[in-house]
Amino acid sequence: MARVASEINLLELDEEELKRRLKNGEIVVSIYGLGRVGIPLACAWLRAGARVIGVDINEDKVKMLNRGECPIDEPRVPEVIKEYVSKGLFIATTDGVSASRNSNIKIITVSTTLKRGLEAIEFNLTPLRKALNTISSGLKIGDMIIIEASVPPGTTEKVARPILEGSSGLIVERDFGLAYSPERIAEGRALYDIEEAYPKIVSGIGPKSTKVVKALYSVISKKGVIVMSSTTAAEFEKLAEGIYRDVNIALANELAKLAHALALDFTEIRKATNSQPYCNLHLPGAGVGGACLPIYPYFMERVAKEQGIHLELTMTARRINEEMPKYVSNLVMTALERLGTRPSDAKVAILGDSFRGNIADSRLSPTHDLVNELKAKGINKIVVHDPLIREDRELKAPLSNNLSEVIRGSDVIVISTDHDLYKRLTLRKIKEISGKRKIAVIDGRNILRYDDIPINVIYVGIGRPWVIS
Repeated sequence: MARVASEINLLELDEEELKRRLKNGEIVVSIYGLGRVGIPLACAWLRAGARVIGVDINEDKVKMLNRGECPIDEPRVPEVIKEYVSKGLFIATTDGVSASRNSNIKIITVSTTLKRGLEAIEFNLTPLRKALNTISSGLKIGDMIIIEASVPPGTTEKVARPILEGSSGLIVERDFGLAYSPERIAEGRALYDIEEAYPKIVSGIGPKSTKVVKALYSVISKKGVIVMSSTTAAEFEKLAEGIYRDVNIALANELAKLAHALALDFTEIRKATNSQPYCNLHLPGAGVGGACLPIYPYFMERVAKEQGIHLELTMTARRINEEMPKYVSNLVMTALERLGTRPSDAKVAILGDSFRGNIADSRLSPTHDLVNELKAKGINKIVVHDPLIREDRELKAPLSNNLSEVIRGSDVIVISTDHDLYKRLTLRKIKEISGKRKIAVIDGRNILRYDDIPINVIYVGIGRPWVIS
């Protein structure tokens, strides 16, 4: 592993000198957690001029990266990894202590999760704590630690700072810097989001830390940097972004249910409503998944409870979104009644395992809950298709990449993910592939047209009326 050419005290440099040293390749960055955030982030720092050490506990992933191969599918990212590995400017390792010792900046992107449930919300900050302890073992005077993982407000100050100071014997702001800067990316456009799409949110524990993180990220982010008043404010901001979307989706889901009950099409209503510039209704759907939106409300609610506050709107919205797979399963049961097919005899095809279209990520996918709901209702012949995901240990049903095989012989076809592949389907084509005399299609993402429905097809969407030919 390449060592830092010279010791640099980042806290003592002014902003222009920090920028110069980054652009000239004098700064080494270690990134802890080489996932969907860590790898694109490594690419952004490389393109800004840094040398980068990637750290991950997965040996296979480390070996793959050191061959110049990329384990995630993101635009431009594989090319960047290959280029900078060949130049000797990027290396991956499982040795986090050595990476800390040989870098000036340490960035933490490991995942943070929780056990859901309003009565007992338990944060799982174990990966973060492990990364902090590892970094502490190699921490030097003048170094900088930046946390980019989504965490409950107060984590940088109350969790990270004590671990780093206690383990290293060094003092924050005097000997090393500590900052929080949340990632703001969407899968499928991660590198673009880091470099071009949004301003970078930053905040340091104190003025020295803030100066360093502000200066360095101003080189990376073309939209500039927004400096928050405290790390807790920056942590709060990140969660607020996600909660806004979760609440908006819940509103769309609730209104869509009423539109369906009134035999209206919420798609039409939403389009007209959003022509008003102060309205931005989101899309309804079969559920909200991913490692962010389903988690953030619980992070915030736990912190709120410590202050004697209950986030009623936030948690009501979360409950509405969590119940959408059950709502879809009820539509399946109604469809089977109209088909005259018993649940025990029915085959149900679910199209989409990823939580969002055109990405290979099934973390907290609504499809998982939908499968469980259908099984609880006595439907045992369930097959799931996804064009991008090859394996999913959390999915309690067979998973296939063969679309025709999954649809063939199915009585009910449920679209759970808005992959582009499914948008090219038609109701006529689905019925043809199924080979059944009569079928039902539950459009959980409202991506199909139903104005020319073929004979012996039953159709319904989220917030759309039943259409029976």
